[in-house]
Amino acid sequence: MRKVFVLAVLLVLCCGGGEEQTQVVSPEKPIQIDKSVLMVIAPKDFRDEEFKEPYDLFTNSGIKVIVASIDTVPAKGMLGMTVKPDILIDQVKPDSFDALIIIGGTGCQVLWDNTTLHKIVQNFNDTKKTIAAICIAPVVLARAGILKNIKATVYPTSKNDIEKCGASYTGSDVEISGNIITGSNPKASTDFATTILNALKQ
Repeated sequence: MRKVFVLAVLLVLCCGGGEEQTQVVSPEKPIQIDKSVLMVIAPKDFRDEEFKEPYDLFTNSGIKVIVASIDTVPAKGMLGMTVKPDILIDQVKPDSFDALIIIGGTGCQVLWDNTTLHKIVQNFNDTKKTIAAICIAPVVLARAGILKNIKATVYPTSKNDIEKCGASYTGSDVEISGNIITGSNPKASTDFATTILNALKQ
């Protein structure tokens, strides 16, 4: 009987007195990426989710985001979102950024023929940095001359606009052609953002 008692005491000591030991697991943080991204929006009627999805994903991943437009007064999105640009397009120094993203929405048409933006696009392309545009914004890339013989997508109403500049329209939600990423519509915003992030991880 005494041996049984001693054995029971040893078991209690070895097993921690029968108390449950819980292990605290901290939530996994997104991989932090030391990169800088330039996002270009129209001064009004940019598409809200096309801006918000990439912006939130980038900032949560530690990426520095600078917003540029042709004016620095608060820009209002088509769905009511307000964003205050940090700088003017004229003030952009391409060497300061690892990627360029142009956001769509009906207001983006004012950017289609912006020659300063075209030069920025060409600079990014010459250095093979990531360039992305969604909705009707790929027209900017087409008119900047970087989509010739390149597979790209765009909002269907602007299909002819990029084809006139030599682009090969695919109609995909998201299209990747080397360093160029294009998205077709607001519903593709999440995939568009993720595709850019994956490119920045490389």
